[in-house]
Amino acid sequence: MTVAVETGLWQLDAVRSAVAIKHKTMWGLVTVKGTFGGVVGEGEVLPDGTARGTVTVDAGSLDTKNGKRDEHLRGADFFDAERHPTLVFAVRDAVVRADDSVVIDGELTVRGVSRPQAVTATVTESSADAVTLAAEFTVDREQFNLGWNQLGMIRGLTTVTSTLRFTRSASGEGV
Repeated sequence: MTVAVETGLWQLDAVRSAVAIKHKTMWGLVTVKGTFGGVVGEGEVLPDGTARGTVTVDAGSLDTKNGKRDEHLRGADFFDAERHPTLVFAVRDAVVRADDSVVIDGELTVRGVSRPQAVTATVTESSADAVTLAAEFTVDREQFNLGWNQLGMIRGLTTVTSTLRFTRSASGEGV
C-alpha cells in the first residue's frame, strides 16, 4: 500500500519524536548510546508529492546517562554546543516510493560544517493528519571536525537513529 501524504505544511511532534546516536568506543568494546532531548522541525509537502523541510537538534540536549561524558560531548572536543548550539538536517528533496520508503536528499550541519547526507526512511504510520518516519544512517564524525580520539579509543562511524512524527500544521489545509 502506497502512502499518500497530504500537500501542505507539517510540524514535528517533539513529544512523539526521537533522535539518538550510538558509537563504539574503548577500541570497539563499549557502545555509547545517547538521546537528544531537544528536537524541532517542520516540512512542506509540495503538489508534485516531493517534500522539503528541516529537523533541528539541540546539541546541548544529548543525554548518555553519564553526566561527565555528556559534558565532554557537549564541549569543544566534540559538539562544541556553546559555539554551535544546533545540529541541522535540511531536507532538499524527499520522495515516497511504492514500498513506503522515503528517499531523502539532505544536508547535515554539525559544528558549522555542512555535508550532503542521503537517508532512506520508512513510513511507519500515516493518516490524513500525521505521518511517522523511521530512519537509521551512519555519519563519519571526522567530516564534521569531531575527530577527538584519545589513544585511538573511538573508531568507525556514528549511527544515527530517528523516529520523527509530523502532524499537519494548523495553517495546512484539512482533508
